[in-house]
Amino acid sequence: MVLRTCVTNPITKTQARKNHKNESAANRRFCFYIAIMKQLLLAAAICACSFLQAKAQQPSTFKAVYQLNSDDDKVIRATLRNISNALSDPRLQNRLTVELVAHGSGVAVFQKSKPYEQLLQDLKAKGVILVECENTLKERNISKSELFPFIQYTPSGNGELIIKQTEGWAYIHP
Repeated sequence: MVLRTCVTNPITKTQARKNHKNESAANRRFCFYIAIMKQLLLAAAICACSFLQAKAQQPSTFKAVYQLNSDDDKVIRATLRNISNALSDPRLQNRLTVELVAHGSGVAVFQKSKPYEQLLQDLKAKGVILVECENTLKERNISKSELFPFIQYTPSGNGELIIKQTEGWAYIHP
């Protein structure tokens, strides 16, 4: 290009070098700006992909299994309150499935002689699955007629917890 400039417009070698340097500097600046723009576009694309991936990974529904193996009134009430609080969490509303598994001393929560019927009915109305361990009933000689009629049964409370955790349910033991 310098030769062409020299032929069509006679200039000195010094002027030709100066023009070439100016063109080179301008070309280098242009390439530098293009490289910066490419990096910015790449960074923006990575951020957008990361955001979309994180959004896609957030589950649309949640599942939690609560374990209750205590007959302590404070523990029982705290567990039932924790379940109610989780169901009221605006991030989980209408997207949370809850199961309460009672075994061992936790059978007290489902006994008709105990004061928990209304709390349990309220939770059941919100879709909470209430489950009692049949092994506990056998070991303690408790009849199903002594328990609320609206609960379900599982052969083993521990087995139920193991299965639920394997299926991806969050495990909570207040």
